[in-house]
Amino acid sequence: MSKIAHRIFLSILVIIVVTTLIVLLYNGISYYKVSVEERFYHPDHSLLKPSGIWGHGMGILGSLSMIIGVSIYMVRKRYRLLSRLGLLKHWLEFHIFLCTLGPILILFHTAFKFGGLVAISFWSMVAVFLSGIIGRFIYIQIPRSIEGRELSLNEVREMKSDVAGIVRKSYNLDEESYNILADSIKKKVELYHKFAIVRYIRKYFDDRKSIYTVKTLLKKNNLTRTEYKKILALVKNDITLNRKIERLDTVQNLFKYWHVVHSPFALVMLIIMIIHVAVTIAFGYRWIF
Repeated sequence: MSKIAHRIFLSILVIIVVTTLIVLLYNGISYYKVSVEERFYHPDHSLLKPSGIWGHGMGILGSLSMIIGVSIYMVRKRYRLLSRLGLLKHWLEFHIFLCTLGPILILFHTAFKFGGLVAISFWSMVAVFLSGIIGRFIYIQIPRSIEGRELSLNEVREMKSDVAGIVRKSYNLDEESYNILADSIKKKVELYHKFAIVRYIRKYFDDRKSIYTVKTLLKKNNLTRTEYKKILALVKNDITLNRKIERLDTVQNLFKYWHVVHSPFALVMLIIMIIHVAVTIAFGYRWIF
């Protein structure tokens, strides 16, 4: 999938989620904002109540969205036979789409009334959704191959190149400029701090300072605009790799702990959802079939 096609793909998914939310709110806001006692007299009660045509339908579609979203990503991730069926990150994006759309539909299925055993499932779903956002943030911090495979520390280190040496040979930088450039992009041990947050803040400001120093240096060397942009991109890429190498171990550990939190909530949500569906059918509730 090309970059443009990927952007269109993501845009369509976002538009579907946002449009669904707007349409559901627009059509049901007058019903959802009245009290539970008054809803019985609302003209849309028979449609929007949890057992109504729309309410029940949203519950079914929301449940299917989450079950399909979880299943297809897990299958694609675990079985190598399916490794050629698109990039893993695209499957993850589709998983996130379905598991975002599903909770929205479930929320409207409940008509914003939570109680009993179903409430546990609902709040588990909220926990899964919120932890999923955190998981996505941690996931993108881990360097990966084009296919989506997690890279090892050595593989990330091999991606680094001697930027200062390359620039010196290609653009005839003098000795002083070379030393400044090499010093700007090297790993700085003195920035280490036992607290990760302090360490990251220090590194962030030092990186910004390094980029500013390199920009000033490049302007003094009378480079063309194309050369300036090319060298600056190399330097920024090298600094980014330094950051990834430094936090790789921390992020990988965080991702392991994240699974410990995310998976149980998903399991609880799924079990109670199945019980809820079974009880609903046992009591004779049917949708349009």
